[in-house]
Amino acid sequence: MPISPLSRPKTASALVLLAAVIGAGAYGVLRASTPPQSSQLALPEVDVAVVLQQNITDLQTYSGRLAAVEQVDIRPQVSGAIVAVNIRDGALVRKGDLLFVIDPRPYQAEFDRTKGLLAVAQARADYLQRDGERAQRLIGDNAIARRDYEEKLNASREAAANLQAARAALEQARINLDHTRIVAPIAGRVSRAEITLGNVVSAGPSATALTKIVSVSPIYAEFDADEPTYLLYAGRSRQGRKVVAELGLGGERGYSRQGEIQSVDNRLDPSSGTIRMRARFDNRDGVLVPGLYARIRMGGSDPHSALLIEDAAVGTDQAKKFVFVVDQQDRVIYREVQLGALRGNLRVISNGLRAGERIVVDGAQRVQPDTKVRAHLVAMGGTSNSDHQAESKTQ
Repeated sequence: MPISPLSRPKTASALVLLAAVIGAGAYGVLRASTPPQSSQLALPEVDVAVVLQQNITDLQTYSGRLAAVEQVDIRPQVSGAIVAVNIRDGALVRKGDLLFVIDPRPYQAEFDRTKGLLAVAQARADYLQRDGERAQRLIGDNAIARRDYEEKLNASREAAANLQAARAALEQARINLDHTRIVAPIAGRVSRAEITLGNVVSAGPSATALTKIVSVSPIYAEFDADEPTYLLYAGRSRQGRKVVAELGLGGERGYSRQGEIQSVDNRLDPSSGTIRMRARFDNRDGVLVPGLYARIRMGGSDPHSALLIEDAAVGTDQAKKFVFVVDQQDRVIYREVQLGALRGNLRVISNGLRAGERIVVDGAQRVQPDTKVRAHLVAMGGTSNSDHQAESKTQ
């Protein structure tokens, strides 16, 4: 049946609509038959590391100050004018080195005078001793009066006493003369000359110090330790074992020097629960000076097994500490943990993890619990094959 011209546009529109429907259906079939892209491309990427299990030694860290083993304030022991200054500020001196000279002339004169008096006393004592010996022989023969004999005997004894006093005066004069030359009583480093050339100084304990000397090597580090640390030290001391201590300065990251505990105080402070301890360190290079702030690390327990992770991987959820564990299906698990001591950038985990588990060490801000991730395995930061020492800090 022929189509009328009036119906041709409607027929064309229907054909176009039918073609569109067929095309959409074919597109849908084609889309349904095309495999979707991998969902892995949309997963967040994180770095994971395996929880370490290694041997560690627990250590305690304390804050303290360095102190000289020996220190001396050099004060004049005789009065007079300073005629020589033989020190340079901050210089090292040896025991016996000449530091200052006080005008020795008055003391040399006194020494010479007492030396002459001693000679006079010696001569008179010798004469009276011989006179007494003659009187002793004469009294035996009744050739001398008893009174004369006793006078000669008394004169001899008095001369002997005067001789002893003259010897003491000469010795005192010699000591005073020696004190005009002020020498270093110990080896160490001087501060500076507080009294300069030409000034007059006075003797006595209240006299102004001429300078100060502190010994250089070895040097002490003094700190207040808690009761458990003291008990540990006492136990090892009874066994004849040395307690090793390590020293780190304020600007150092680690501990550059090793020494040992030298002594402890004789009582524990009940108000603070601490006891004063002293460690001894070598200082041959002279870098350490008294008064410097120091970190002292000592311990500790015998080596024992512990779990360690990067400290930066630990998150904080109010009062809780947690890490993100990634299981075998690459799913994120929220895990609360209990922290132990810090060792460098590794943290000891006392509870909450097992050896061999994987934790997120980078990218934790991009994940949520119970979601899947793309995990890239990396080494746990700062690890080595050697034993570790776990450090806890006490101020």
